[in-house]
Amino acid sequence: MGRTAADFMAETLSRAGVKRIYGVVGDSLNGFTDSLRRLKSIEWFHVRHEEGAAFAAGAEAHLTGQLAVCAGSCGPGNLHLINGLYDAHRSNVPVLAIAAHIPSIEIGIDYFQATHPENLFKECSHYVELVSRGDQLPQILPRAMRVAVAQRGVAVVVIPGDVALQSLEKPPPNWVLPSLPIVHPEEEQLRALSELLNSSARVTLFCGAGCAGAHDEVVELAQRLKSPVVHSLRGKEHIEYDNPFDVGMTGLVGFASGYWAMKKCDALLMLGTDFPYRQFFPENARIAQIDLRAAALGNRCPLDLGVLGSVKATLAALLPRIEEKTDAAHLNDALRDYRKARADLDSLAESGPNSKLIHPQYVTRVVSELAEHDAIFSCDVGTPIAWTARYLKMNGRRRLVGSFNHGSMANAMLQALGAQAAFPQRQVISLSGDGGFTMMMGEFVTLLQTGLPLKIVVLNNGTLGFVELEMKASGFLDSGCDLKNPNFAAMAEAMGIKGIRVERPQDLPTAVGEVLQHKGPALLDVVSARQELVMPPTTTLDEAHKFGLFMLKAVLDGRAGELIDLAKVNLTRQ
Repeated sequence: MGRTAADFMAETLSRAGVKRIYGVVGDSLNGFTDSLRRLKSIEWFHVRHEEGAAFAAGAEAHLTGQLAVCAGSCGPGNLHLINGLYDAHRSNVPVLAIAAHIPSIEIGIDYFQATHPENLFKECSHYVELVSRGDQLPQILPRAMRVAVAQRGVAVVVIPGDVALQSLEKPPPNWVLPSLPIVHPEEEQLRALSELLNSSARVTLFCGAGCAGAHDEVVELAQRLKSPVVHSLRGKEHIEYDNPFDVGMTGLVGFASGYWAMKKCDALLMLGTDFPYRQFFPENARIAQIDLRAAALGNRCPLDLGVLGSVKATLAALLPRIEEKTDAAHLNDALRDYRKARADLDSLAESGPNSKLIHPQYVTRVVSELAEHDAIFSCDVGTPIAWTARYLKMNGRRRLVGSFNHGSMANAMLQALGAQAAFPQRQVISLSGDGGFTMMMGEFVTLLQTGLPLKIVVLNNGTLGFVELEMKASGFLDSGCDLKNPNFAAMAEAMGIKGIRVERPQDLPTAVGEVLQHKGPALLDVVSARQELVMPPTTTLDEAHKFGLFMLKAVLDGRAGELIDLAKVNLTRQ
């Protein structure tokens, strides 16, 4: 048998440096997976669900900055990829998806498992194209790979199983992937930006994921402008550490200090962030924004100046134009607010000798203290995000992955799989909620199959916690949130994976240490307080009114006992 289109696909990906492909095998993928088997240079990473494949690939792309690949068989197989691909696309990380298709002769006549993937994936990709004949592949596949890398997002190649087996003698190209560009703004833009910053008395910097690699430039700019530095959740891993100007996050799970540092400024400089919550932006300040993506400029609030450029390169060119300020009143006020906010939050992450409840803040603090200095963390959407944002300490070597833009449940363990596959020698910890963990619990078995030493910490509070809080904050009686969970540690042990269950806070540090030091995969089942409130950095009268309305409804509905529990958990810490 001669060379096939599937062989061309495998060899091209290998030449581009792809080390593994996440997916589930299936008939329409058989030609491709057999090519990988014979090639031997790319690992087929067998997951239990294609959604896990896409999330794992997205995490690998986030952490390495390199092209990551996932694949799904025809119909339902590649449809399962969509949620994870949406997450990767919205996180601006380079992922290629191979979407196998039904036999080409059957397209258009409602065949078994028929879909139109070239239409279905359009909204979550920069490029998606159907390969109708094998000799189209040398044009379509390299283009998809280039687009994913250069435009920092998802590209999809749709290929019927029979087309993948067609003869194709053309060798893979010598060059496939471009290097990322460094974008400098023009001189006039730098002049206008420096004038705006130099003429403002109270400048705040607001930093997002686009600040990756620009830590030193941001700190130097903050020093010259005497500016507090606020970060988004995606900016946390890049900005928070070794930064004497950091005053925490803003947003729904942020700090009061971050909130007020933005509200009280007379000039806000947004650096590589497309933060979506408009209510946290200042009302009476001039706003400038630097971003590599033109679509992000002015996307969330009106700008006085938008600058297209890489954050690191732009700040390096801007710094010589910045006049050092002497008045540090705005910075000092923000740092004072931060010290108070930090102390208030830290007081919630303590556990007394007689405490009977495990508070999730304490769990995250202990994990942060005992984890390796270069650990990689993932966190589930919901309350784990709040505790991660407030209590997980970054240091420039640690990394953090989450579904911070797409906001999907069940992301943490799936992303941790991709992180551990890409970095098998590093400690990888999934901070999972019980709702997220059980939603995609099938992937837990992937640990048994692969032996990857992933550590999973499950906050077992018996509820969809963030949804329950949202209902209460809006004045609704919470309903449909209860989770009847098994003993997750016993379940893990039954599967042949180390499991430890903790029900007393006094046992937590020892249990965390034992799980993190275990050589193989391990799960920590933490039975934690259900009624833990995630307080936003500021509350309005309307929010207070709605929460009061919830309490009144709870009493009238015969649920006054829940209010007592709520008070005990949040007001009486021991």
